[in-house]
Amino acid sequence: MQLRYNYRLYPTPAQRTSLGKAFGCARVVYNDGLRVREEARRQGRAISDNELSKLVITQAKRTPERSWLGEVSAVVLQQSLADLCVAYRNFWNSRAGRRGGPSVNPPSPKRRKGRQAIRFTRNARFSITSSGRLSLPKVGNVKIVWSRPLPADPSSVTVVKDAAGRYFASFAVALPALGPLPSTERQVGIDLGLTHFAVLSDGTRIGDPKWLRRRERKLKRAARAFSRTAEGSENRARARTRLARQHARAADARREFHHQLSTWLVRDNQAVHVEDLAVRGLARSRLAKSVHDAGWGRFLAMLEDKARRHGRVFARADRGFASSQICSACGRRDGPKPLKVREWRCPGCGTRHDRDVNAARNVLDEGRRTVAAGRTLARGHAETLNACGAPVRPPFCVARVVEAGTRRKTVE
Repeated sequence: MQLRYNYRLYPTPAQRTSLGKAFGCARVVYNDGLRVREEARRQGRAISDNELSKLVITQAKRTPERSWLGEVSAVVLQQSLADLCVAYRNFWNSRAGRRGGPSVNPPSPKRRKGRQAIRFTRNARFSITSSGRLSLPKVGNVKIVWSRPLPADPSSVTVVKDAAGRYFASFAVALPALGPLPSTERQVGIDLGLTHFAVLSDGTRIGDPKWLRRRERKLKRAARAFSRTAEGSENRARARTRLARQHARAADARREFHHQLSTWLVRDNQAVHVEDLAVRGLARSRLAKSVHDAGWGRFLAMLEDKARRHGRVFARADRGFASSQICSACGRRDGPKPLKVREWRCPGCGTRHDRDVNAARNVLDEGRRTVAAGRTLARGHAETLNACGAPVRPPFCVARVVEAGTRRKTVE
């Protein structure tokens, strides 16, 4: 199992210049390789990865236009070109139907503005010095803040500069499979929402911090200042950084909240059951800003990954399951209700329900039935059978003569 450990870097001004050269060279090699592959695709000929590497790296260094590529580590250029080859391979596999999930678009050119990244492998001979600094070839010993120790020797390190101007080191570490957590009897169903971020089947309510909404005033001010600057000026670059920092603070707070909540749920519950939400569809509705601010998709992916690593059960109730229409006490289905209805009384048993708590309990019951029936996928997704196992197509039968086609009208 391979995990990533991220740490903050604080390079000196000279080291920032060296990293900037490495970022630029990696971007140029990537864009040159993309242009060569596009030309080969238009001409209908194939080009191998080795041939592409010789063309845009080895031979390009000997030309006056690309001689400055030799000022950075060769591993950085090779890894940038390897990323391009992987992106093209994913695109062709997706187009041919050999890759699952959503369709993959062809790779696009890298831009100078925004997030920049370079990768050093073991061949680049990066190391961690005795003083705790990260030694990078042709960059130097960079100061790094060790928020936690590395559990093993890393196989590679990726240096990232985000849009806010911050530097990070991401180490790839290979670890043995983690053992399961101590067993417990608790199981939980989760109903995600916007009024509360999550409501649990035991009645616990977890508020929605609304990270983006709370910073909306500062974001508007920073965006307004950015729009008033001249294109290509230093003031515009500084204004862009200030705006990116506001977005980065909201994203960091959201990610930390997701990590803490998912860790708590996986640690204290043997099974976690959630509802399979259509996040992409909700993100195109009038609630798009609040849905993006909540980050449901990232939270569920994080929850599923931690449950799988620690031996917990993770299941998703079917997307068509009517969790808000069923009474969790007697099972009576009372029909759809508008969002303004937060409480309702079951006409069958008379139980008064809170909408969110009742939905979480129904998700828990449906998740238990799904796991008991064995209708779970390899990574823990729950899948209900179409039409409850009944055939969804009518059987074949011999068509009568009058059904074979339409009769032509006789021309008089």
